[in-house]
Amino acid sequence: MSRERARRFAAVVIAAIIALIAVATHPPTEVQQLFNQPTPQSKTTSSPAITVLGQLAVKGRAPMTGYSRDQFGGEWGTENGCDTRNIILHRDLTETVVNDKCQVTKGVLSDPYTGKTIDFTRGADTSGAIQIDHVVAIGDAWQTGAQQLTKEQRVAMYNDPLELLAVDGPTNEKKGDGDAATWLPPNKSFRCTYVARQIAVKKKYSLWVTPAEKQAMSSVLSSCPGQTVPAS
Repeated sequence: MSRERARRFAAVVIAAIIALIAVATHPPTEVQQLFNQPTPQSKTTSSPAITVLGQLAVKGRAPMTGYSRDQFGGEWGTENGCDTRNIILHRDLTETVVNDKCQVTKGVLSDPYTGKTIDFTRGADTSGAIQIDHVVAIGDAWQTGAQQLTKEQRVAMYNDPLELLAVDGPTNEKKGDGDAATWLPPNKSFRCTYVARQIAVKKKYSLWVTPAEKQAMSSVLSSCPGQTVPAS
């Protein structure tokens, strides 16, 4: 073999090794593309959150009669073969690693509820460190108008990215089905954004607020009068 042919052969071998390493450490191209599909976006809105809050009906809580998570589908939906939990993890975490099953196996979360940084590793004993929170708790939604929605609308709400955030697991469990009158994120700097997001979800799905809930939301927004609701 000539020196030139030997040099070319070595270059081919090195390129093959690099390609193998890339496949082993990164998701297959087609899987990564599922996450990189452009998501249709609504036009951004500049509506003040306090204004939209004033547009919501104010009523007492309906009873929990008939409530179950099955009323909202009970399971994550899928989009392009990826389930909602992993789509939100991929959206909210940085430095994500995705396997060929469209599952986020590693990543880093700047938790909005506590302000701390959480290193995520998928596993039976570790996945619970990060949970996907329904910003408007599903139980609260059921008591403030979701009973009147169709099953299809409730399933859409359950999987709506506007309604979902990746957050610290233990903190999310403390929230339970609480509304703004009974629970707010410990991270005070996130409360305006959190309340505005709840208002956007309630507006989108025609849910109401209780008098205590509206008062709590108004109190939070009084410290940030320029806060706007996010696009739906």
